[in-house]
Amino acid sequence: MSVIDDDESGRTYKVVVNTEEQYSIWPAARECPSGWAATGVGGSRAECLEYIEKTWTDMRPRSLRVQMDNVARPHAED
Repeated sequence: MSVIDDDESGRTYKVVVNTEEQYSIWPAARECPSGWAATGVGGSRAECLEYIEKTWTDMRPRSLRVQMDNVARPHAED
């Protein structure tokens, strides 16, 4: 399998995010896949990946982060 440098192909992408706050890139001309939403950020593959690298700093899915936060901070006693 060969890797194509998408920046040279002239393709543009958009950054998409799912309900678990996980990020990916998707071809700009295509509809977002089911369960994903556009963030409003787009450009070359490299630009989109750079945005994701700066934005998605906690790789844990949202549901896991919430669960871990609840364990770390037990509810106050009545």
